[in-house]
Amino acid sequence: MKTEQTSLSTRSLHQLGVACGLGAGAWLGAAEAPTKLVTVGFSPFLISLGMVAGVFVARWTVPTLLKGTGYIWQDLREKKHLILWAILAGMLWGVANTLTVFAIRNVGLSIAFPLWNTNSLVGLFWGWLLFNELRSAGASQWVKVLGGTAAIVVGACVLAYATSHQASSGPPGAATLGILAALGAGLLWGTMYIPYRKAYLSGMNPLSFVTVFTFGELGTTFALALSFNGGWSGVATDLTRARPALFWLFLGGFCWVLGDLFQQYAAKYIGIGRGIPLSNTNQLWGLAWGALVFGELNGQSATAQTLVIAGSLIMIAGAVAISFAETPETEQGSWRSAIERECNRYGMNYERTAAIMRGDDPLARTQPKRGWWEILIVAAAVAMFIWLGMGAAAQPIAVNVAWMGVVVAASLVLLVVCGWLLWKRTKFS
Repeated sequence: MKTEQTSLSTRSLHQLGVACGLGAGAWLGAAEAPTKLVTVGFSPFLISLGMVAGVFVARWTVPTLLKGTGYIWQDLREKKHLILWAILAGMLWGVANTLTVFAIRNVGLSIAFPLWNTNSLVGLFWGWLLFNELRSAGASQWVKVLGGTAAIVVGACVLAYATSHQASSGPPGAATLGILAALGAGLLWGTMYIPYRKAYLSGMNPLSFVTVFTFGELGTTFALALSFNGGWSGVATDLTRARPALFWLFLGGFCWVLGDLFQQYAAKYIGIGRGIPLSNTNQLWGLAWGALVFGELNGQSATAQTLVIAGSLIMIAGAVAISFAETPETEQGSWRSAIERECNRYGMNYERTAAIMRGDDPLARTQPKRGWWEILIVAAAVAMFIWLGMGAAAQPIAVNVAWMGVVVAASLVLLVVCGWLLWKRTKFS
């Protein structure tokens, strides 16, 4: 009976992780839409800084709403050794996000997406090497995960080839720099998942992790802006000039956090080898935003349109394959060995940590009382949105409003469904 219950629990966590990975794809894709502003003359460093400002606010507001500051603070106190890892992950994110803006400027959203989504291969390697993912999993699971990941990458490359005409529109060498920037972002993001997995094998809540994570990304992005945008005066001048567009960048950062949180939960419950490729279905959402909303594929030939459809179907097939790659008991044993290693290294209780990995957080059952200051945190975030919204203006970018409504509505449906599943199964633990 116990074995049967364990199997049911593992299956439900796998299904939850798959749902979170797909939900992450939708919102990570939506978050990149505001970066189109780089095509109208704004500095990539400014765009990255504007997005990260929204990210910073969201990474404090969302955890406060879902779990409360008392819970977050106590969780961080219990895992103090992970704070530095979270800051390091944020620093990697800040550099990678800035590189993506350069990539979008030089080669377009439709091409840049598949190139930086090579992070799934990097994450798969680190998951296997450092955290025992896919160890003792069996040939069938290897085929599903590797085959699914390869299909997502191949599908992304097909999409890139179908839209490659955009790469020639810039000055000489711009396309090469854009491609290198996108690949560099993929390498950094793939490596960033090392602190993710380390944190969750140690029992840290994703909401606590991202609260600290944001200091690394904001500090790094601000330092890049100061270094390459003419210091304080240059950044201040650019911010003033970009005031009408800051709302959209801020909103993009907020959307990114929603997608990243789903990605974090996917990495926790099904590992980075499975969760990250699933979240990289954001390529499909990036294509929807780039092609349907912004018209990046207007004027394409029938051959190119056929390749777009083929690439999308290949990516969907890869995601389906990974969704069926449920972690077998033999691989679960390898995961438990990785958890035990972390517990021995940092003096943590193994049983308690393993329970948290199963979605049963003891701290959540005795959640600290919420403080009055949490109202101020949420109010400050709302006030920031209102203030930026009052100064917002339409930007000189062609947008198909009807398609934008469809894409936004589909993203909201996934947000509600995946959020409800997380609450029902784990209470956001």
